Amino acid sequence: MGTDTDRNFIERLTWDEVARRIAEGAAAILPIGAAAKQHGFHLPLNTDRIQAEWFAAKLAERIDALVWPTLTYGYYPAFTEYAGSSSLSASTFEAVVHEIAAGILDSGCQKLFVLNTGISTLAPVERALARLDTGQITHLRIYEGPRYRRAGEALAAQGHGSHADELETSLMLALAPQLVDMARAEASPALKHDAPGRLTPSDKNSPNYSRSGSYGDPTLATSAKGEILLAAILNDLNEQAAALMAEPSTAKPRPNPIRSVSR
Repeated sequence: MGTDTDRNFIERLTWDEVARRIAEGAAAILPIGAAAKQHGFHLPLNTDRIQAEWFAAKLAERIDALVWPTLTYGYYPAFTEYAGSSSLSASTFEAVVHEIAAGILDSGCQKLFVLNTGISTLAPVERALARLDTGQITHLRIYEGPRYRRAGEALAAQGHGSHADELETSLMLALAPQLVDMARAEASPALKHDAPGRLTPSDKNSPNYSRSGSYGDPTLATSAKGEILLAAILNDLNEQAAALMAEPSTAKPRPNPIRSVSR
């Protein structure tokens, strides 16, 4: 991301610039994407964060929104056996999301998009947001949009997968190819049956054994597949964002603090 997106990320702005944009009606985006979560031998631990911030930047450009700093710690219990992977408890993560989202709305933003790159994070985020004014908030689940699901079903050649797999690796090949080491991509063992539980790099008798940490077959990934998947996700996000932006706001706007101080 370059300077063309700097005006949308609040961490690169001054507080009065943020206040002015909020007073002018800018919506808010809160990206959720892990920065300490294993993604096999071939992808970095911050893969989710990279995706979250890329999609947030694209969406912010389209609707002229403000992007809050990415929430990089979350509820990721399936990966904690792999070095560097971190997870909060579900209750702690839910409380953090609730407090951050409430603070964003309290700052005067009339609309909030919570852009979530996780799967295990979906339920805690839903619970956190349900306690707020849901008329102001949309939970953007980037892997659950109808266009993405159709594209994934049409493109996938792997027998199973959901993590650092053919589809996620294809996304990264299109989005940040310099960070993908396809020479180290390694498929997880073929599944006899699905089983709940954590992935493990050590218990070879577990149905969730994966030496690399991948769940699926990333060796089948291509940048061409990734371009199709990126376009599908962006179209899903744009449609959901347009729906919320079209809704009348139920919250009262706060006075512009810059205007108040300058009188």
